[in-house]
Amino acid sequence: MKLVTYLIIYPAILTISYLPFRILYFCSDITYYLLYYVFRYRRKIVRFNLEISKISNSKKELIEIEKKFYRHITDVFFEMFKFFTISPEEIQKRFVIENREVLDKLAKKNKSVVFMVAHHGGFEYFMSIGYHVPHHPFAVYTPLSNKYLDNLVKKIRLKHGARLISRYETATYIKNQIKEKNLFLYGMAADQSAQIRSITYWKAFLGVKVPVFTGSERIAKAHDIPVAFGEIKKVKRGYYKVFVEMISEYPNEYKDYEITDIYLSKVEKQIKDHPELYFWTHNRFKHKDKAPKD
Repeated sequence: MKLVTYLIIYPAILTISYLPFRILYFCSDITYYLLYYVFRYRRKIVRFNLEISKISNSKKELIEIEKKFYRHITDVFFEMFKFFTISPEEIQKRFVIENREVLDKLAKKNKSVVFMVAHHGGFEYFMSIGYHVPHHPFAVYTPLSNKYLDNLVKKIRLKHGARLISRYETATYIKNQIKEKNLFLYGMAADQSAQIRSITYWKAFLGVKVPVFTGSERIAKAHDIPVAFGEIKKVKRGYYKVFVEMISEYPNEYKDYEITDIYLSKVEKQIKDHPELYFWTHNRFKHKDKAPKD
């Protein structure tokens, strides 16, 4: 697999990254057709997620959302490949923060921030947020089981200044940064399926009771780090803007799980406003039948 990755996959992605956006999106259109109509990539999971979340009012609308989603997600992956060679100037035109003063104020107070986002819109562009904020950006991620592909994905994502922290090492890493008095932005996307443990928090998400990640809230409270939410909006193909909203500058003033609930409500609104931009291929509701009874 290592040989295949470095002799075939890596050169192919690098070649794609040099393509002009016009040709890149032409390739994305072809890929969409193949994924949706020919290979039917994760069609059952996407259809199940859309149906159970009741995000549409009719079968016709559901299929329309489904097709738009596949068009969007192929764009997202081709745009991620483009990160290899896109210039800082170009990416800053395509990814803009509307109200960065929210984060600027925290920096002036010498405060780091837990920055909660969702797998919605051009979420991969968050890896370039360091061009826009005074904080040093870190993204918490789940490593891939294939270490060679994991290294490849990290190479792509690290091209524009952000660093990656394995979610298994987050708590220790943040403790060290605080000890060294560094100013950081910790990007966390906590909208996907959590593992079932005895301490798992269950919450209705899009009408379905599911286990929920609470690490962002726990870390924020443990170290008194402000929590903000970043809502990314798609302006047009390849262009996104982010609106930053404070959830709490003083997280310990909130009850347990309250910050998590606020975050999930914002994600739900984001999805309902633009369902075609959510990452529906993830098996988000796989634990729905294991929810504890009230």
